[in-house]
Amino acid sequence: MSTLSSATKSSIPVSTLGVPRIGLRRELKAALEQFWSGKINQAALLEIAAQLRAASWKRQHELGVTIIPSNDFSLYDHVLDTSVMVGAIPAIYGWAGGPVSLETYFAMARGSQTDVGEHGACGHGDHHHGHGVPAQEMTKWFDTNYHYMVPEFSRDQKFSLASTKVIDEYREAKALGYQTRPVLVGPVTFLKLGKEASEGFDRLSLLPKLLPVYVEVLKQLAAEGAEWVQLDEPCLALDCDAATVAALKTVYSEFALKVPGIKIMLATYFGGLGENVNLVARLPVAGVHLDLVRGKQQLSTASQAMPADVVLSLGVIDGRNIWRTDLSKLLNEIEPLVESREPDRLQLAPSCSMLHVPIDLNQEADLDPDLKSWLSFSVQKMVELTTLSHALSLGRDSVSEVLRVSDAIAKKRASSPKIHNPAVKRRAENISPEVARRNSPFAQRRRLQGDVLDLPAFPTTTIGSFPQTEEVRKARAAHVKGALDDASYNAFLRRETEAAVRWQEDIGIDVLVHGEFERNDMVQYFGEQLSGYAFTKHGWVQSYGSRYVRPPIIFGDVSRPKPMTVEWSSYAQSLTKRPMKGMLTGPVTMLQWSFVRDDLSRDQVCRQIAFALRDEVVDLEKSGIGVIQVDEPALREGLPLRKADWKAYLDWAVECFRISAGGVTDQTQIHTHMCYAEFNDIIDAIGAMDADVISIETSRSKMELLDAFVNYKYPNEIGPGVYDIHSPRVPDVSEMTALIDKARRNLSPDQIWINPDCGLKTRKWPEVKAALSNMVEAAKLARSLQ
Repeated sequence: MSTLSSATKSSIPVSTLGVPRIGLRRELKAALEQFWSGKINQAALLEIAAQLRAASWKRQHELGVTIIPSNDFSLYDHVLDTSVMVGAIPAIYGWAGGPVSLETYFAMARGSQTDVGEHGACGHGDHHHGHGVPAQEMTKWFDTNYHYMVPEFSRDQKFSLASTKVIDEYREAKALGYQTRPVLVGPVTFLKLGKEASEGFDRLSLLPKLLPVYVEVLKQLAAEGAEWVQLDEPCLALDCDAATVAALKTVYSEFALKVPGIKIMLATYFGGLGENVNLVARLPVAGVHLDLVRGKQQLSTASQAMPADVVLSLGVIDGRNIWRTDLSKLLNEIEPLVESREPDRLQLAPSCSMLHVPIDLNQEADLDPDLKSWLSFSVQKMVELTTLSHALSLGRDSVSEVLRVSDAIAKKRASSPKIHNPAVKRRAENISPEVARRNSPFAQRRRLQGDVLDLPAFPTTTIGSFPQTEEVRKARAAHVKGALDDASYNAFLRRETEAAVRWQEDIGIDVLVHGEFERNDMVQYFGEQLSGYAFTKHGWVQSYGSRYVRPPIIFGDVSRPKPMTVEWSSYAQSLTKRPMKGMLTGPVTMLQWSFVRDDLSRDQVCRQIAFALRDEVVDLEKSGIGVIQVDEPALREGLPLRKADWKAYLDWAVECFRISAGGVTDQTQIHTHMCYAEFNDIIDAIGAMDADVISIETSRSKMELLDAFVNYKYPNEIGPGVYDIHSPRVPDVSEMTALIDKARRNLSPDQIWINPDCGLKTRKWPEVKAALSNMVEAAKLARSLQ
């Protein structure tokens, strides 16, 4: 397959699987936010989306990509797109069949302050009558930091083709001269990623109803001229039970039988196939994509197991990290396979979709030259793939100069003094048991903390950040550019902080936060003050919807040169007699939400970060901060996909948290926060963290996620979120009270804290003030019922 203008036929084809959809200058974010605020209309939004797709196809073609994907673009989330495609739209959104409006699509993604339906903002929804509808639940996409919208299925679920987006975008690309390979989430992975609206049935039992929609889509694509379709089944990187195995056999046999005119590239990623290799080898598909970065060990076994006529897509370039590939080393590893297999039965690709990396390193003019030479973003990874294709097809001499440069860079990086700090390595390698342990058991600490803090029942707090208003962002930007001097900027931040403290006092929040107006991002802020970290200016990746992040780069040994948060926490505490929380991002999250160096194991890197944070926790306590929150929202996210690997990861992850929090006295209350995770998987580890208070996301799941803490009999205190901060809607007092009542039925009242699901940085002040005022009133009502 190639673009219609064709590429060099002697080269092994190059595929991307999927590319970033946000635009070089975050055009998608700007367009979405303008559309949501009413500044542009639907036609303008869709035109910008079309321009982004066209630019992406053009870029890939010009860089030598011969298998260009379509339908990898999304206005919000590709799993949500799949739900809409098959008509898996819960009744609450008022959809009555037919094409799905953008209003309904975005209500599923973000919630709506008013009822929605296909007939307008106050449509025919019968459930909320003016109170709006909540967004669908959101959780992490496997072990990445990308969030997807969780499909919701009912026992009597009906499916129908409700969106032809995949067909429309294939046709759109073809009109521009590109023969693309459409991408779809595979039906088995789609069902497994969902949730049941009610208990008592297996989601895979819906497969007979779902398959006809997929068959219809494939038939329409074939009729339009599509030769191949990429079906993503990353569930194959998990431990697959018998029902999943049976479902996969059913699905791909059905496709082979009913749509014989189209070839399927079955894409697996985020790990090796393991015991699923023989299953995949027997599926009637034309091609199989293998993640040979995270599943490098499967190269030999998988290639031997696959039939000779199956096209193997070799995922040899890391689609999730930003390090330049050592091309000569990689060629040595894959040349034997290439020599043993027909070239037309091979493709070169990243390990997974490049959704998870920034677009173009060439935008980074200010990076340290050495560091920049070690990096590779989406554009550079495509160049690496085409270089490999030429080397394998035409011989290494055809790219000899490129390989010479690659060898020199790899050698310089390995010995660079910018990476290595012997003192940091020694500290992280020599750990005594006492370092990762609080002085006394929780019951004893709790009594001491109660005496010091003197909090009411159902104490209220927030997770940390307050809205980063346009004024705050402008002041920060002006300061960065030098247009606002240090003194003026600090005076501005002090005013914002004091206003936030006074407002919290006014509405009656019990444990305050300073608002974090000085912080740009919960990881970046700390990374900028730690050695061994570096930052880009344009290295944006999508977290969810219009929420993008610039992950820091951990390139060397990590340490803390000086205190990072003490000044602002101490200032905020000086403004009030109420407890003020010190706010830190935990070591696992600092690791997980960064691009991590690939020349040191992740557990070793995490221990270095933990010791740097430990120094900060101790300094906060010395400065008079008696409540310190060490957030670990990414703990579950880092869990390996295979259960056999869980214990090793959780052992070092918990140890790192305890190292960071273990240096304080019993009187200091340690909080942590986690969001959007299946806590059942890690509940023992959460208990082992031994935080005094944990706050968790529970509002979207309607307290379902709390079940893990009930069944486990979690002994410490818990703040189940009663306010979904990812939606602009304001829940009323009765809605929050209902959630508190659910928590009270499952937990001891003296365990419960009242708080939002997450930080409030991305929200607007009017909705935050209304929602938190309601939250405080709900807490007061709970106290009155004691």
